[in-house]
Amino acid sequence: QVQLVESGGGSVQSGGSLRPSCTASGYTYVTYNMAWFRQAPGKEREGVAAIDLYGYTRYADSVSGRFTISQNNAKNTMYLQMNNLKPEDTAIYYCAADRNVRWTRLLDGSQYGYWGQGTQVTVAS
Repeated sequence: QVQLVESGGGSVQSGGSLRPSCTASGYTYVTYNMAWFRQAPGKEREGVAAIDLYGYTRYADSVSGRFTISQNNAKNTMYLQMNNLKPEDTAIYYCAADRNVRWTRLLDGSQYGYWGQGTQVTVAS
């Protein structure tokens, strides 16, 4: 059974950094596409960053240049380095995984069948 567990969220001041992680189990990690999504109160879920099974990455325009997605295959873990955080980055961050995701839809949540429970990120102004 596929399981995804996020950790590493928290509260920081504007301009600060956080690096949440997502540890996967129950499947062969390197054969899945992975992504980070976020959802703020009253807003729709938003794709933030994704890395496909070949290691190619995609980012939402709102985080490009500030966030970096990476993974450690030996640890079955994905990371999201978030720098220069802004209050509008405040949300619950979720990791997601799936084997069959088109490159053009890596940031589309409907493409992913497996989700973690989420980790809260709060950025104070």
